[in-house]
Amino acid sequence: MTTSTFRTTDPTEGVRRPGRWLALSVLVLAVLLVAVDATVLGLATPFLSEDLEPTGTQLLWIGDVYSFVIAGLLVSMGSLGDRIGRKKLLLIGATAFGAVSVLNAYATSPETMIVARALLGVAGATLMPSTLALIRNLFHDPRERSLAIGIWGAMASAGAAVGPVVGGFLLEHFWWGSVFLINLPVMAVLVLVGVKLIPESKNPDPGPWDLPSVALSLVGMIGVVYAIKELASHGPSLDAGLAALAGAGALTWFVRRQLTLPAPLLDMRLFRHRGFSGAVLADLLTILGLSGLVFFLSQFFQLVQGRQPLEAGLAELPAAVGAVTAGLIAGVAARRFSVRSVVTAGLAAVGLSLAVLTTLDQHTGYPLLGAALLVVGVGAGFAFTVTADVILSSVPKEQAGSASAVSETAYELGAALGIAVLGSIVTGVYRGFPVPAGVPADVASAAHESLGGAVEASGALAPQTAAALVSAGQEAFVDGLRIAAGVGAAVLLATAVAAWFLLKGQKLADGIEH
Repeated sequence: MTTSTFRTTDPTEGVRRPGRWLALSVLVLAVLLVAVDATVLGLATPFLSEDLEPTGTQLLWIGDVYSFVIAGLLVSMGSLGDRIGRKKLLLIGATAFGAVSVLNAYATSPETMIVARALLGVAGATLMPSTLALIRNLFHDPRERSLAIGIWGAMASAGAAVGPVVGGFLLEHFWWGSVFLINLPVMAVLVLVGVKLIPESKNPDPGPWDLPSVALSLVGMIGVVYAIKELASHGPSLDAGLAALAGAGALTWFVRRQLTLPAPLLDMRLFRHRGFSGAVLADLLTILGLSGLVFFLSQFFQLVQGRQPLEAGLAELPAAVGAVTAGLIAGVAARRFSVRSVVTAGLAAVGLSLAVLTTLDQHTGYPLLGAALLVVGVGAGFAFTVTADVILSSVPKEQAGSASAVSETAYELGAALGIAVLGSIVTGVYRGFPVPAGVPADVASAAHESLGGAVEASGALAPQTAAALVSAGQEAFVDGLRIAAGVGAAVLLATAVAAWFLLKGQKLADGIEH
């Protein structure tokens, strides 16, 4: 399948829309915030653990459910935007995102927090595909569009790394709920400015929105991700097996249904395009490496090396700097060299940085950690931006929402899997650490739930015993982090090799489309 299969003629193609860069600045606000919300909890975890007292499993769900729900609904919401209008969906979603943020901020139990995070995921799912699809319709010059996607991708990647900095500042001055209340003013600006600046766009002949497909997509994605998380945490179990079967069955049914519908939620023929499929795979695994690393280094900096939240957030800033810089020049680099060389190099850079972290210990100096984060950011910025451009350029603008949703699904699923799979490895290794003699059973149980739990539980012990318990927990956490980094490195390096072959001959467009 070639791009020309989908092309349609539109008299507005080729026109440079006035105000497009101002409109872009509003769109990237939404992207930045959704990405910040995916990682901001990394720093808040110790405070949230102390206040809400979640179990280790509940804590993982609080971290994961937001990304799981977004991943499950993105395809459906991208398709809905194509039908009712992407601007309309964006503004509705932004309003909902602000309102649900208040519910997150004032959650009073782990169960309430999980539900609130899930609802925030529903709202977030309306924002991400709408922003990328609107960029496809704002920028008809491929070189301008590459830069616009670069800025968009830079904000998405930077958000993941800026989250800890913003969170760190707020946590040092306010309570943990404040990390959600920052969403309110940003979403207010988005709605007020977006009404005037962003042009509406939608598919002129979209067909009906198929609700059974929406349900199958949601059940399939959540079922599969839950199964992976359970397998990684606790090994094979009946629950994990049933979830995997239900998820795989729902996704298979979803694909078969899309192939028979006259107006599918997602045109599965897109995946016959080798470049499109390769870009989606690279997208997913780039973010898996980035988000998993950022999430766990947040805890490492605070709970193992004893940094304050703001200091821990600032320590992760090189990832944001690298991602933003690479994102802005990725389009130029891909045209100068090739799509496959830039994406492959980006993936390899992330993989090699993760490999370096297999040498980590409790006393590893910041220069090594900062350099690893910088290289991860640069690699992710190059790979993610170029693959997003490839995905979006492969379809006509009528299908921009669906294509954007595929890119965003890869992003969110990568973030969820990064935390779930790598996190479950860390948790699995951590839970086996030997407790020092003299520690009561209830304290030992709390300490085995999470490192934050160990630090909290140690307060009830004599100073010497408390120090021994925390030290044993820290050592186990670092052991888990090293193993998770090794697994992540192997996955990313294997993906770099696959991308070299899958993206062969893939090019970014030149010249204004007509």
